Amino acid sequence: MEKNQDLLKLIRDVYPRLSKGQKLIANYIVNDYDKAAFMTAASLGDVIGVSESTVVRFANRLGFDGYRELQNDLQELIKNKLTTIQRLNIAESNYKDDENILSKIMERDMENIKKTVNEIDPSAFQEAIDLILKGKQIYIVGLRSSSFLAGYLGFYLNFLFDNVKIVGSGPNDIFEQLLRISSEDVVVVITYPRYSKRITDILEYTKERGASIITITDSFLSPAAHKADVSLIANSDMLSFVDSLVAPMSLINSFIIALGNEKKKYLNNYFEDLESIWKKYGIYNEDSLE
Repeated sequence: MEKNQDLLKLIRDVYPRLSKGQKLIANYIVNDYDKAAFMTAASLGDVIGVSESTVVRFANRLGFDGYRELQNDLQELIKNKLTTIQRLNIAESNYKDDENILSKIMERDMENIKKTVNEIDPSAFQEAIDLILKGKQIYIVGLRSSSFLAGYLGFYLNFLFDNVKIVGSGPNDIFEQLLRISSEDVVVVITYPRYSKRITDILEYTKERGASIITITDSFLSPAAHKADVSLIANSDMLSFVDSLVAPMSLINSFIIALGNEKKKYLNNYFEDLESIWKKYGIYNEDSLE
């Protein structure tokens, strides 16, 4: 199955050719995808009133090797479809044990980092570094919760480059901030579910202008990944109204440090000058603790 195929659309397309039991499964997934995405084949069958083997054959009928593969695609595709209320309901069922909520959330964050480490493409990571190094102007875009990641990345890249611009909500429209972008420039777009429609517009605009595009996002199914020259994938599964940005933050840290290694001589000179300024104007409290 094509990874960018909308699963719900696929189900609707094959629906007339499904058996009676498979149609029951299809109806449930289309109408209650937020629940179905996190059920096992056996539990889904129990709820609908069909056998587990019928659920597995349904997955095969859609072109998947097994139910787990279908479930993975469904979980990815619904990320941008879940409303805040649906996220809250899922979080309530997953994290209702207040005594264990601390460990559950932190373990989920650790799983996100582990999955990111195991699945990240080192060649794509290096390609993104090369694009940044040769960019005439570096634009960093992040909206809503991703704006914090964009600000963090931009803050540190400003130590390394003189040509960094953070694009976001402000007195000027986003397209006014991108007005002079050209084919010599590079844009880093950071976006996580629920994906902003404005991000899609920005990607289309920058692509028309010929700029190189790096995306930091959660999946190759992300609309941002489809339009990028390079996509860096950092997992963000949390299933709550709060986005898990731990793995993307760790990826961004790695990205900054790798760029710092490429610009080590410049960075040493820069911080020598900066330290003297900080000391002269007492920027930091250097009093020893008694």
